[in-house]
Amino acid sequence: MTPPFQRPALELAEIVRRHGHRLGDLGGEQQRILREIASCRTAALGGHVQTCDCCHFQRIAYNSCRNRHCPKCQASACARWMADRAEELLPVEYFHVVFTLPDAFNAMALPNKRIVYGVLFDAVARTLSEVAANPKRLGAKIGFIGILHTWGQNLSLHPHVHCVVPGGGITADGKWINCKPGFFLPVRVLSKVFRGKFVDLLKRARDEGKLIGATSADAFDQLLNEAVEHDWVVYAKRPFGGPEQVLKYLARYTHRIAISNRRLVSTNSQSVTFRWKDYARRSRQRTMTLDGAEFLRRFLMHAVPTGFMRIRHFGLLANRVRSQNLELCRRLIGTSARNIPSAAPTPAVDYCCCPACGHGRLIPGPNLSPLELRPIIRRLDSS
Repeated sequence: MTPPFQRPALELAEIVRRHGHRLGDLGGEQQRILREIASCRTAALGGHVQTCDCCHFQRIAYNSCRNRHCPKCQASACARWMADRAEELLPVEYFHVVFTLPDAFNAMALPNKRIVYGVLFDAVARTLSEVAANPKRLGAKIGFIGILHTWGQNLSLHPHVHCVVPGGGITADGKWINCKPGFFLPVRVLSKVFRGKFVDLLKRARDEGKLIGATSADAFDQLLNEAVEHDWVVYAKRPFGGPEQVLKYLARYTHRIAISNRRLVSTNSQSVTFRWKDYARRSRQRTMTLDGAEFLRRFLMHAVPTGFMRIRHFGLLANRVRSQNLELCRRLIGTSARNIPSAAPTPAVDYCCCPACGHGRLIPGPNLSPLELRPIIRRLDSS
């Protein structure tokens, strides 16, 4: 992990500044994303002066762009989100289920991100809820968190939803029931139901005229017919060992973007080299070199529409009823022998410690505009 305040040798912002002008026509949203990433934590956005309350050391902390596609802005957003989730964990087993959209839908997904990814979320939610409610399975109402990822390790388009699910639910007669130890729901059943739900919802979106640039009715039907001939990938990983592991997992996955700064290796006037994990070869670490413009084109494929929620809560954990349902679940779970201890709070790193004297604290001053910062930058640079 990169220590606080120590930037990686290469950042996505540098690649944007070096290769962004080589891209062709971009939409306004894509232009904004690149512009904000390039200016994140630079003098262009202003900032404030931090002063040590002990040795009076000073440094400038530049403002963040807060764009959700920026790799430098995710840590603080993730920390705030994680603090809320730590208080919501139940003392039960947690399961991780991944629903993957077949590659055949990629061409349709790119110009219809809001619709196709919305349908994907809806199909996943209906699948888990319906199969779990079946008396032959769990026979209970469940809650879960869904997290949309759209990328593969090589920045290819690979839409899939990661679900984190408490291992149990509330039955129709108001009792809590646990899943079987180490087992949530059968993946083959989930796969078939997921396939049917997605196809049905996508047909409905097509019939309502919501798909942009949709192919002819014959081509659309052929796409669906070919897709349903194959099993769709639903993968259930081993259950988490406890709430601590759930938190660590969520911290890695919730606010992740297509590529992080730590995976960037080098760049020059023409190309970008980055690390990627080759899952087809036992997760072997490899490097890939792409033309700089192609690298940014792939990165922008994974930008989601403004206002689109990549993290969603369903069932018992739905936003409007989460607090009441969690209280009910804890009461129903009681002191079951299978209960798992709650997660202990993780000590926070003191990012305000003075790097000069080591024991003072950096006190932030008022926010300053880029123009107001200029004389301060010159003074600190010359001192």
